[in-house]
Amino acid sequence: MALVTSTEMFKKAYEGGYAIGAFNVNNMEIVQGITEACKEEKAPVILQVSKGARAYANHTYLVKLVEAAVIECPEIPVVLHLDHGPDFETCKSCIDGGFTSVMIDGSSKSFEDNIALTKQVVEYAHAHGVVVEGELGTLAGIEDEVKVSAEDSSYTRPEEVEEFVSRTGVDSLAIAIGTSHGAYKFKPGTKPQLRFDILEEVSRRLPGFPIVLHGSSSVPQNYVEMINANGGKMPGAIGVPEEQLRKAASLSVCKINIDSDLRLAMTGTIRQFFNEHPDKFDPREYLKPARANIKELVRHKLVDVLGCAGKA
Repeated sequence: MALVTSTEMFKKAYEGGYAIGAFNVNNMEIVQGITEACKEEKAPVILQVSKGARAYANHTYLVKLVEAAVIECPEIPVVLHLDHGPDFETCKSCIDGGFTSVMIDGSSKSFEDNIALTKQVVEYAHAHGVVVEGELGTLAGIEDEVKVSAEDSSYTRPEEVEEFVSRTGVDSLAIAIGTSHGAYKFKPGTKPQLRFDILEEVSRRLPGFPIVLHGSSSVPQNYVEMINANGGKMPGAIGVPEEQLRKAASLSVCKINIDSDLRLAMTGTIRQFFNEHPDKFDPREYLKPARANIKELVRHKLVDVLGCAGKA
């Protein structure tokens, strides 16, 4: 099966009350761990590449890694998606370079400027058979080069979504309902609460339209503890409760982005390996268990959070 767009995926997810996992990838082991879990659980998947990942690993290497995963896992549909495209030029480069989906993030701009930029990307993407995700509302936190303070964050305004979608022609819409980028989302003792009232109002105004959640990692405490027990210094942080994500997936949310959880799993596993085996130096020896733990974490997300296992 060749790379696909998310159009059919989202249609089935919306009707079936589940969400597709969108996992950020940076290297071979992360790609393998994600897709092996999806293959075994028969789950569709979106592999995301950020501007930072392209700068780190090179566009061509990342595309070829994803293409290799498609060859190895022909049973599952795979989308290659640009996460948080900052401008038209980056989106165009990815569209021309083999991506099947791009996000243009104009959420920091004025409403009119966001529409103009998003429409420009949509027109070019659709002419090349590629789908586009837009964004309204601004999430707090840090993800690669996306940095937004809590003071500058803002919830999506439901009264704007119909005009935005109709004027831009986007295929899906990322909204801000209380999630946050990065591993340091919420302080311990707080009770993160997604704004389901906003989600429900957006869904009422855009019936059948796929909604996306960014900043939806749950910050698994076992990996935070593993990192700290093996020389790390991660201050306390908690993520978005998984039961709230599952509820969102049962509504109109068709795509849930997961990034920090995978990084925590990889970092914790490698730290523990070196602590237990200080004489080891072969990358294959410490990356193998890291890949295995990513695979198990993704399997958990597919089955217990996203609800997309068996939907390939």
